[in-house]
Amino acid sequence: MHHGSREGRHGLRRSSAAPYLLLSGAALLWAGNFVLGRAMNARIPPVGLAFWRWTLALLVLTILTRRRLAAAWPVLARSWKVLVPLGILGVGNFNTLVYVGLRETSATNALLLNSACPAFIVAISSAAGLGRATGRQLLGIATSLAGVTVILTRGDPGMALSLGVNRGDVWVLVAVLSWAFYTVFLAKRPSGVDPMVLLTALVAVGVLWIAPFYAWEVASGARVRLDAATAATLLYVALGASVVAYAFWNRGVIEVGANRAGVFLHLMPAFGTVLAVLVLGESFHPFQAAGIALILAGVSLAGSPASSRTAPGPS
Repeated sequence: MHHGSREGRHGLRRSSAAPYLLLSGAALLWAGNFVLGRAMNARIPPVGLAFWRWTLALLVLTILTRRRLAAAWPVLARSWKVLVPLGILGVGNFNTLVYVGLRETSATNALLLNSACPAFIVAISSAAGLGRATGRQLLGIATSLAGVTVILTRGDPGMALSLGVNRGDVWVLVAVLSWAFYTVFLAKRPSGVDPMVLLTALVAVGVLWIAPFYAWEVASGARVRLDAATAATLLYVALGASVVAYAFWNRGVIEVGANRAGVFLHLMPAFGTVLAVLVLGESFHPFQAAGIALILAGVSLAGSPASSRTAPGPS
């Protein structure tokens, strides 16, 4: 990983635009995941979408990494106490909760709330004793939370007092917090494991975690409607937003470093908002503009945590 970073810096001197295109492509694919999750919520139940997304992704990843996976198996088996919670937080919880939230909130709101993740990461790192937050970082966290509050309350503080907050927004916020915990504790991952092999192991844990919830969803009568649109959606989220986007992101981080790469996550709400307007006909409201401005200002103040250097973006 570190050797690749040195190579990447030399490559950067040759002014290659390729890593920036890869990082932008990952952000676009992840933004599309949110928009499709909203667009297809009447045809694909949320837990079913998460289950089949990661089951198909696991199949592809296992084929791609089978030899490296076999070689790394002893290390992975010894590290199960770390890999299980990481797989639950980063794969099992995040997308499932986002898809549940998207049944009751807009793709635009979900993407904007997602942007607060870097500030949450700083707050969790500090609370876990992995670094003391500076005054500037505390101000950044507070500013980002103010932006989250503006979005949750639709710009009307009275909504918070009357407990009128949209349940979908709350589900998305819990998902973002789960991703923040995942990113912080990714620092405990087993060292020396190939990133794609690590992803394969985490996806396997995530699928096992989602499976009983999917069984409950099916037992309650929810069904995935099998047709061309559903198949295309599942292929997109399994291959595009999972395997391809992660490969793009990982390569981009290796080439240009974490700090430069992290900035590209802010393309997600930009891409996603445009897609939501074009594909879903969603409108962009002044309270959303105010919320994202506060969130991004807060993230800028808080800075990007070092623990994010090998984490894929919230997808």
